[in-house]
Amino acid sequence: MATIIDGKKVSAEVKEQVRQETETLVTKYGKKPGLAVVIVGNDPASRIYVNNKKKACETVGFQSFEYALSEETTQEELLELVQTLNADEKVNGILVQLPVPKQINDKAIINAISPEKDVDAFHPENVGRIMIGEYSFLPCTPAGIMELIDSTGIDVSGKKCVVIGRSNIVGKPMAMLLLHRSGTVTICHSKTENLAKITKEADILVAAVGKANFVTGDMIKKGAVVIDVGMNRLENGKLCGDVNFDEAKEKAAYLTPVPGGVGPMTISMLMKNTLTAFKLQNHIF
Repeated sequence: MATIIDGKKVSAEVKEQVRQETETLVTKYGKKPGLAVVIVGNDPASRIYVNNKKKACETVGFQSFEYALSEETTQEELLELVQTLNADEKVNGILVQLPVPKQINDKAIINAISPEKDVDAFHPENVGRIMIGEYSFLPCTPAGIMELIDSTGIDVSGKKCVVIGRSNIVGKPMAMLLLHRSGTVTICHSKTENLAKITKEADILVAAVGKANFVTGDMIKKGAVVIDVGMNRLENGKLCGDVNFDEAKEKAAYLTPVPGGVGPMTISMLMKNTLTAFKLQNHIF
């Protein structure tokens, strides 16, 4: 029977570390880290995420700046706001909540954010730095997953690691982080043949495919660490992950639940990145 990895607990520990360090820095330098979050339109899920980020800022002692723009906002107007935030010394991190309305090119917006304020680590410069292992920021979800793996006491070095999913937000950076820790990494996706054969060899399995209950018990190696990144809603309204939880818990040594696993970590790592940005911009080492 798997040990359930408590994402809420690990997330709270990360936030507490950030809060304590922030308190020390505010006392010493008289300045607070500041995070600007921009939301365009009225997407209900985006509004929940933005509210959660605002609450997290309050918890750790950051300044929070919210910019709620209308659905009709043009790309030029959003780019103008990003440039203003790039120049604002009170703002250490900038996050534009995705998705944005169809008249806006999200790549153009991401590329306009100053790399040193890109606390999502989506800017091509930061993506390149992750590739070569010389990064200041890590994408929040993969970074949170590494914290969850570390919380198990399992050493990634030498382990067979399988990532299902090749998105720029989770799959690709996740593979790089495991590789930087000397894991032997395989990336699987919709075109992968004999998927179950590959996943069954994984000591560490990360599922980020976006399909409910996609990973079944017979795809999991006995004693594996299984990280479920999926957040899917069933017809009955219940949330579930990419991994069949009931089957997986009989095979895995460690398993993240949905909800309460990877989800809480993402915002905690955003706070950690914002603190890092504050220190870099103020030359605090």
